[in-house]
Amino acid sequence: MKNIFAKLIGAIINFIGLFSRRAASKIAIKLFSSPRRKRIKEVEKDFLETAFIEDLKYDDISIMTYRWLGKKDTVLLAHGWESNAVRWKDLILKLKALDYNVIALDAPAHGLSSGKLFNALIYSECINVVAKKFNAKIVIGHSVGGMATTFFLHKYQLPTIEKLVLLGVPSNFVGVFGRYVNMMGYTTRISKTMDDLILERFHNKPEHFNAAKFSETITAKGLLIHDKYDAVIPYSDAEDFKNFYKNSKLITTEGFGHGLQSETVNDHILTFVSH
Repeated sequence: MKNIFAKLIGAIINFIGLFSRRAASKIAIKLFSSPRRKRIKEVEKDFLETAFIEDLKYDDISIMTYRWLGKKDTVLLAHGWESNAVRWKDLILKLKALDYNVIALDAPAHGLSSGKLFNALIYSECINVVAKKFNAKIVIGHSVGGMATTFFLHKYQLPTIEKLVLLGVPSNFVGVFGRYVNMMGYTTRISKTMDDLILERFHNKPEHFNAAKFSETITAKGLLIHDKYDAVIPYSDAEDFKNFYKNSKLITTEGFGHGLQSETVNDHILTFVSH
């Protein structure tokens, strides 16, 4: 049903494109950049309220951060698309038990952060603000949160970051964009005009935003975890990262899907963080 609905919306945008490719492509990009904000349940709210909550700023974006104090290194957690800080609850509890200082943030247009539009470049700037504010030494990013983290480290080369964990992370923007175009069934005319609009907005073509290639410049010790049967981000993206990110280790899982929320994955993370 979801795929049928996506194709229906795509067909409407393709029809608009018969009259104005630019207008149709702008709608397509806005749709791509508009996550559904999940309602935070009471039990999730109760957990988040056990943290010190602080609102930071990037441009006109209000970034909500949650901080659990500890005496060890600061660990920064960056969630993925249509998620929020509470997705890390199990890992946070384990890190707290080991006395790490833990920071989680809500991405723009997610959780309790402000905004309606989202992309990995804006997210990377927000991660930079939070990492500098709290002097993060370890960053853990899931999915587009990991991609945004890679963008941030590539651009700012923050020397305090000593370790990086990337969970189910897309290796390049072309792949992410291509899967969106295929899901919606956009015509070649629309997809090419979308590429042109990205070039206008970000002064680079989509292929420039290659997180795996950017990881060549990252000196922090890395851990890559990706499920072999990830239905959202293909396993080949993890192999791309391994080819470029020389100071990293790849762990392949089976059966944990794209979310990678399991005791096994958390144990891999804790072992890496503490050694």
